Amino acid sequence: MSTLSIQLFGKFCVRRNEQVLEGFDARKVQELFCYLLLHRDHSLPRETLAGLLWPDTTTIQSKKNLRQALWQLQSALGSQTEAMNDRVLLVEPEWVQLNLEANFWLDVVIFEKAFDLVQKVPGHELDAQRVQVLQDAVQLYQGPLLEGWYQDWCLLERERLQNMYLTMLDKLMGYCEVCRDYETSLLYGMRIMCYDRARERTHRRLMRLYYLLGDRAEALRQYERCAAALDEELGVNPSKSTLALYKQIQADQLNESEFMAVPKETNTSLAVLATPLIDVLGQLKFLEDSLADLQNQVQQSIQKVELVLSNPQ
Repeated sequence: MSTLSIQLFGKFCVRRNEQVLEGFDARKVQELFCYLLLHRDHSLPRETLAGLLWPDTTTIQSKKNLRQALWQLQSALGSQTEAMNDRVLLVEPEWVQLNLEANFWLDVVIFEKAFDLVQKVPGHELDAQRVQVLQDAVQLYQGPLLEGWYQDWCLLERERLQNMYLTMLDKLMGYCEVCRDYETSLLYGMRIMCYDRARERTHRRLMRLYYLLGDRAEALRQYERCAAALDEELGVNPSKSTLALYKQIQADQLNESEFMAVPKETNTSLAVLATPLIDVLGQLKFLEDSLADLQNQVQQSIQKVELVLSNPQ
C-alpha cells in the first residue's frame, strides 16, 4: 500500500513512498490542500474556501477557480475512485473535507498528539516514554509552519503551533534539569531563543545553567542578551526576578539546590504554604516569574495581532 507523507513544518512538501509528488507547483493548489489539512476535522463549504483563497474576485469566478484547483489537487493525489482509505479528499457538491480514514502521514498530526500527551504534565514529572515522544515531536519541527507563507489563516496556525513547540522544549528543559543533564537542557533553551528572544523565563534558566556549568561569564552575558531582547521586542526592562538572579550570579552566590527547588511549570497553588519554607520561597519566586512572563507574552500577542490587522491580505 502506498504511503502519502506530508510535511507542513518548514517548507511544504508531499511525498509518496519517499518520492516527491508532482503536481503541486500551483500555489493555490498548495494553499487549498494545506488549509484542508489544517482544518481536517471539518467539512468546509465550497463558498467559504472560494472566498478565502480568491477574495478579490467575484463569487462566480472564485467558485470556478476552486473547481479548477480541486481538479488539479485530485489529479496530483491520484484517482478518487480508489478504496476509501486511499481517497485523500471527500468532495461533494456543497463541501470538501479531508478523508480522515485515508492512508497518509502528516507531521502536524504527530506533533499535536505529542503535545496533547504531555500538556498537563510538568517537565520535571515526565517519564521516559513521554520524553521520547517529546523528543521525536520536536524533531518534526523543521521550521515555522509553511515557512514563507503570510496569509492570515496561516499566521494564526503558525503562532499556535509554535507556542506548542516552545512549550514542549520548555518541558524537556525541565526534565533535563531534574536529571542534572545541564548541557542538553541548555541546548533546548537555545532552540527556544531562536523563536522567542523575549522569553524572559528561558533567559533566567539559561543564566542558571551556564552558571552551574561553571561559566559565570556566559551567565552574565545571557543577562545582557535578555535585557537587549526585552528592550528591542517589548520596550521593557528585565523583571525584578531576573535582576535579582543576575546579582546573585555576579556575587557568585547561586547554588544548585536553590536552582533545583524552583518548579519548572506553572501548576502551582497557594497550597504550597503547607511545605517547608525553603520550598515555599522557591515556589513564590516562581509565581512572581510566571506573572512577569505572562505580562510579556500578552504584550507580544497584542503586537502580533495588531500587525496582522494592519496588513490585511
